[in-house]
Amino acid sequence: MQYDKIAIEAAMKTKKMGHPLYFYLETDTTNDRIRELALEGAPEGTLAVAELQTAARGRRGRAWQAPAESGVWMSLLLRPSIPPTQATVLTLLAGIALTEAIEDLTGLEPVIKWPNDILLNGKKLVGILTEMDCDMETIHSVTVGMGINVNTKRFPEELQEIATSLYLESGKEFNRAELVGQAMARFEALYEEFLEKGGTFVPFKERYRTKCLNIGKEVKVIGGETYLATALDITLEGELIVKRRDNGAEEVVFSGEVSIRGEEK
Repeated sequence: MQYDKIAIEAAMKTKKMGHPLYFYLETDTTNDRIRELALEGAPEGTLAVAELQTAARGRRGRAWQAPAESGVWMSLLLRPSIPPTQATVLTLLAGIALTEAIEDLTGLEPVIKWPNDILLNGKKLVGILTEMDCDMETIHSVTVGMGINVNTKRFPEELQEIATSLYLESGKEFNRAELVGQAMARFEALYEEFLEKGGTFVPFKERYRTKCLNIGKEVKVIGGETYLATALDITLEGELIVKRRDNGAEEVVFSGEVSIRGEEK
């Protein structure tokens, strides 16, 4: 199935997201390409897609496997007129958009692991990495990087227990260009509503919560302090509410990493 700029543009049914489109046969990371384009004045909606990423990364600087002819590796440029404190919601909106786009295309039902992973049958299918250029009061640009394991047939041995692909879960290959188009359409609708409602997560909370794997699970919160807890709910701002195991106190997790107990491979 063709996967290049022509095929992706043909699959794009959006007004803004994915326009203009930059396609790279090989690059270090699409996030870096978008950040460069942002500094050059590229408009909101600019999308960078790569066939191969040579230096892909996830949260906390971890490496991400991004080989050729297997996945969707893309980054989107946003310029929202919202306070920087509200930008974390964009990661959650991307999670909703990608899970729904995958459902549309494949019939599979992935779930979100707060805040930036999407899992299928307990293994990582999608990673989201959001990076922001801002000052104290103003966002200059937000880069939303998305990596989807689509037609990967086999992972390196060290990843086989923790990573999966749409192919491995279904036995079918999928059209990557169509998935890009579906993802941009889903995200555009969410983003437009998000801005229309003043940058609040409130309209999306229940939609996110129904897909959030963390709720009701035992988790390990890893940040300035590491502790065990039970994930209770999502706040109206998109943060995770947990109940600590050590003292029973309820806390709101704003950032850091949350791993689900029993899946810490």
